[in-house]
Amino acid sequence: MNFVFLGPPGAGKGTLAKQASEKLKVPHISTGDLFREAIQKGTPLGKEVQSILSRGDLVPDGLTIQLVRERIDQEDCRNGFILDGFPRTIPQAEALQTFAPPTQVINFLLSEEEIIKRLSGRRSCPQCGAIYHIAFNPPRIDELCDSCSARLITRKDDTIEAIKNRLGVYNSQTVPLIAFYEKRGILSNIDASPSAVEVLESFLSLIQKLKKR
Repeated sequence: MNFVFLGPPGAGKGTLAKQASEKLKVPHISTGDLFREAIQKGTPLGKEVQSILSRGDLVPDGLTIQLVRERIDQEDCRNGFILDGFPRTIPQAEALQTFAPPTQVINFLLSEEEIIKRLSGRRSCPQCGAIYHIAFNPPRIDELCDSCSARLITRKDDTIEAIKNRLGVYNSQTVPLIAFYEKRGILSNIDASPSAVEVLESFLSLIQKLKKR
């Protein structure tokens, strides 16, 4: 089955996609990972992406679509895949329909209050990259990394102002995708507020129901 995961920042799509990928034995495809991999390999597309990102610009739809299509054409996607972070816009969704239409689109639901709570509570280690959360995964010593004792920081994109800006972008660009897939009868909603284990169980239960149709 070909899955697309939709949902606001902080809904846990990436974590769930990795777990679901292991359970279903299909690849998890993240556009962020594709960008980083292409840049590291120094491919022509990677060099173009790096140039765009270094200017602070968004990667255009055409280039993103090309990277995703090349990835889906690989052998390990023959039995399905999980797309996380793509499509983000209607043009991307329309393009996906032409070469790898999704079997089911999962829309993870989370309130704005919970999104802000989850994201604004994150703390990062500037030295080793470890991630913590002041409520859900605090360090043993307040504000210090367990691994290297560096003082933890709040990333710029985890400030409340930045989070609200990201939500604004999500609502304007990605929310229309919900209606796009609803019209095609392939959209299912899952509550993303419980624990990651419970959300994964909800997803796997949904798949079993879909297979019985």
